[in-house]
Amino acid sequence: MENEKIINDPIYGFIKIRKGIISQLIDHPYFQRLRRISQLGLSYLVYPGANHSRFHHAIGCLHLMSKAINQIREKGHEITNSESEALQIAILLHDIGHGPFSHALEHSIASNISHEKISNLFMHNLNEKFNGKLSLAIKIFNNQYKKKFLYQLVCSQLDMDRLDYLNRDSFFSGVTEGKIGTDRIISMLNVTNDTLVVEEKGIYSVEKFVIARRLMYWQVYYHKTVIVAENMLINILQRAREIVKKNKQIYTTPAFKCFLAKNQNFKDFENNQELLDQFSEIDDFDIYTCLKQWRNSDDLVLSSLSKMILNRKLLKIKIQNEPFTNEVIQKKKKRLQKKYNLEKKELDYFIFSNQVINKIYDKSKSNINILMKNGEVIDLTSASDQFKINDLNKVVVKYFLCYPNLDDLPF
Repeated sequence: MENEKIINDPIYGFIKIRKGIISQLIDHPYFQRLRRISQLGLSYLVYPGANHSRFHHAIGCLHLMSKAINQIREKGHEITNSESEALQIAILLHDIGHGPFSHALEHSIASNISHEKISNLFMHNLNEKFNGKLSLAIKIFNNQYKKKFLYQLVCSQLDMDRLDYLNRDSFFSGVTEGKIGTDRIISMLNVTNDTLVVEEKGIYSVEKFVIARRLMYWQVYYHKTVIVAENMLINILQRAREIVKKNKQIYTTPAFKCFLAKNQNFKDFENNQELLDQFSEIDDFDIYTCLKQWRNSDDLVLSSLSKMILNRKLLKIKIQNEPFTNEVIQKKKKRLQKKYNLEKKELDYFIFSNQVINKIYDKSKSNINILMKNGEVIDLTSASDQFKINDLNKVVVKYFLCYPNLDDLPF
């Protein structure tokens, strides 16, 4: 027991973590920061229990990866000790590059750089700090290792990331439709021709997984209130940047200052090694602190939107299958402008339209392979009697329009 740490997880119970490089990475400030990064952004405004963190999720993924490794070994496939450790490191750190509120502000804190790319930067940085002990994990994370099925355990349409977040997000949000048979799916994992497969006996659990993911997107991740809140938060940061560009004074936490003054991009991270350390200092609390100060700002847009987020007095939203016409949008803008005499540019912060896209199963990127009893490996869409390829490949696009209730604005 002296060589193990134990974490009591609400989903899986006691998770054992051996002391060594993995426990050292967990203890590192870069990783501890994930305790202060919400897993589901502003979803707690809809589901009050959805306050779990990226730290929760990463530890859960680590646990599932350990189980998957043991299962594949039991099926007679070799995963060396060094590969096992690298797999666990890769999945542990796969989300370490997330910024405040996770996906909600993915492209608002830094410009045109995904959290995966920032995770990669963190991993290289940590590799230097730990004398090259992450080298193999980085190869697997970037799909540059000879055993391709190892990468599929970290990143595919049936990876440990998705298996954890569906059950975890379902548990904390209370949306039971997201619950899946994780143990059953992992017990059915196998490897054929360096490809991760699911044995035919597990096909119904995989079908349930696909359906659960679709339902979670529409009920949680793309819930209409979540869409409104996250777009309002994006607009707040955009407005704050406009104010800073005009050389006007605005409150910001020290850690967030350089990201507010400039929308940093990937080249900035590559050319400035200190920028990654600065990024590692910002979390949800920086944004909340700014919102609490900005609600008293002299700028009408910034103060109003900040108050609306903090007090959950959000914009209204309409969602439909067709784009909203410019006539509809302009009509709402004219009503708002007439009542409050706002400038045209200010109107865009309170009335805006966009779209959300959901694809259940993207076979073009990677597919879920089913190992049939006769030894044949076929795609889920061919093996399943529930799904047809056109159903799974269907891209669902919904359009939304956000606008205020004119009597609810805090002007």
